[in-house]
This record gives sequence, structure tokens and C-alpha cells, in this order.
Amino acid sequence: MSDATSGPTSAREAVLARVRAALAEATPADPPARAYGHGAAVADVPALFAERVADYRATVVRVAPSGVAVAVAEAIEGADSVVVPDGLPEEWLPAGLQVVHDESLDATALDRVAAVVTGSTVGIAVTGTIVLDHGPGQGRRALSLVPDLHVCVVREADLVADVPEAVSRLVGSVTAGRPLTWISGPSATSDIELERVEGVHGPRTLHVVLVGG
Repeated sequence: MSDATSGPTSAREAVLARVRAALAEATPADPPARAYGHGAAVADVPALFAERVADYRATVVRVAPSGVAVAVAEAIEGADSVVVPDGLPEEWLPAGLQVVHDESLDATALDRVAAVVTGSTVGIAVTGTIVLDHGPGQGRRALSLVPDLHVCVVREADLVADVPEAVSRLVGSVTAGRPLTWISGPSATSDIELERVEGVHGPRTLHVVLVGG
């Protein structure tokens, strides 16, 4: 009497044997080694960063260090009130600008402020993201979330290629217990019909001053 399972079993074993043989002969190339935290290869980090930030419908201007105050003045033109955090470099602000210093602004008072000017900790080229760790010149999180216009100064020296490199840069901030705010363009969402709505969870307008040199 023949074994009813011998046929299918033999066929299965034959297929598996061929698969094992093929795998044994294969010599897959090893993926390129790249330590976490080492930036991806990007030919022009500042140019890519500016391009990606603009993709989010933010405004980006590139200036020399001597041009920051002029760029900030143009960005906040028309704003009737501007708040700045402690530690923001004085040379970044236009002469004669009347500012509100964030000392004891409650939520209601901050909501009446039209614009905020801050610095930043890291800018990520591949994603067009800006990270604030709310150290000197960046203020508390509410400053970058409540006013309708956020003017953010980013130094080219603080740009990195990608997220892993940014995370490595932020180790000190995390260790110090500082909060991190990751900003990719102005605040935006969409309704059920996919209509874009801006300014829902943060500033309606993001203006980035990218400082070279």
C-alpha cells in the first residue's frame, strides 16, 4: 500500500531543499555601515534645509550675521507687539523696536501678542525641521506656540543633515531635562474634506532667518 502523504511531502521537501540551496549560494552585499548619529550625505545642507522649510509654506531668508536685524524687521513688519525671550542676542533686533519681555506674561496677555522672535538649537535639512530646547534666547514653549507669527533665527552652524544627527546633538538638552519643541512649518491641520487649516495648534505664520557665516 502506498503512503498517501508521500507525494505532497516529497514535493514540499524538494521545494524547501531548493530554497535552502539557493540561500546557501547567495552572497548578499552587506548594507553600508553608518553609525547612528552620523549625518547622511547631503551636498549642500543649508540649501536643502531652506528648500524643505519652504515646502511647508514657511518663509525663509538667508542672510549674513550683519543682516539679521534687517531681516527680523521685515518679518515682523505690521506686528503691533513683539515678545522676545531672555538671552536673545540684542544685535538680532532692529534698533528702536518696542518689545514685550517675557517675565510674567500669563496666557491671556501672551495671546494678545502678535509676534515672537526666538533663536533655535538645531535645524534638520532632510526634514526641514527646527528644534528648540528652550534655553537662552528661545524662551518657554508657550512663546513659540501662542503668538500668531513666529520669527525663528537659525544659524547655519546649527544645521545637521538628518534626524539621527539631530538627536545626537540634543543629548545634552535631554540630559538637562529641557523640553524640546520640533517645528516643521507653521501649525496646520486639515478637516475631513482635506482642506488645509493653518494656525490651529500654534503660529499661523513661520518666518525663518537663516544666518550664514
